[in-house]
Order: sequence, then C-alpha cells, then structure tokens
Amino acid sequence: MTPPEATEDVAVADLRALPREREVPPPARGGALGGDLLAVVARLNRLATQRARMPLSFAQARLLSTIEDQGAAHISDLAALDHCSQPTMTTQVRRLEGAGLVSRTVDPGDARAVLIRITPKGVKTLTQVRLDRGAAVDPYLDRLDADDRQTLADAVRVLRGLLEDAVAPKPTIK
Repeated sequence: MTPPEATEDVAVADLRALPREREVPPPARGGALGGDLLAVVARLNRLATQRARMPLSFAQARLLSTIEDQGAAHISDLAALDHCSQPTMTTQVRRLEGAGLVSRTVDPGDARAVLIRITPKGVKTLTQVRLDRGAAVDPYLDRLDADDRQTLADAVRVLRGLLEDAVAPKPTIK
C-alpha cells in the first residue's frame, strides 16, 4: 500500500503539472473550445479514475452509465454507441450481468431479441463509483477560491443544459 505522504506528493505534483490560467492561451475559433473542453474533461476523468478505488473498471462503469442513460437497449445499439463490435459488447454485458449489475429481458417487440437493463444493484454501484470519483477530485476543488468554484458550478449548469438539448428529440417538420 502506498504511504499517505507519497500519495500527497503525487497529488501535489499532478496539481503543479496543471496549466495555470496565465499559461493557457485563449481558445481559438472554429471548434477549438470544444476540443479544449474535451481534452480537459478527459484529463480530469483520468485523474479521478487513477485516484479512486472503484468496484469495477472505468470501461464497465462507462457502459453501466450508458445503459442507465439509454434505458433498456439492444446489445447492437450499445455496441454502436461504444464504437465496438457486437461480440465485444456481448462480453462486457455478460460481465456486468454476472455481477448482477444488468439484466436481460425479452424485447416485447421482437421475442428473438433481448434488452439490457440496469438493475437496482447496478444503479447503487454506479452511484458509488460517481461518489468515489468525485471524492478523488474534491481535494483539488477545495483549493479553489469562491469565484473559481462558482465559475465551475456555472459551467456544470451550462454543460448540463447543452447535454439536455443534445438528447432532446428534434421536432419533425411536415
């Protein structure tokens, strides 16, 4: 097990490696803001994943989250969403099913097909994963001043709105 002081040294080194405000150039036009945002979120995800002890892998947690977001789904749809083959997705779903985190049910529209659903145990596990990963980031957020914390809270609100708009059904024009 890593001694606490070694973990703190690594955490401080990671924090020092993050760019400071004055070192970050302003985002360019033409999609650079989106790229910057995705790169920062990816780094933040890696940091949280490295620091948190999770009961399942990041890939399994991501798949469980997708199933929670999508609701009941076919394996082929999950494979398409995750950009992987159907056999790869079948293997991942079997692992989650073996752990009791998802279940298979017959598709009422096609008795030959099955739908994958998250179980109550899956919801509980996913909630814990999110809490653990959030706790891994909290020490960094605690170092921010009130204005920066409010800026991040405002950004989260804006991003949630963007995501809701992205998944909202588009009106059909006739």
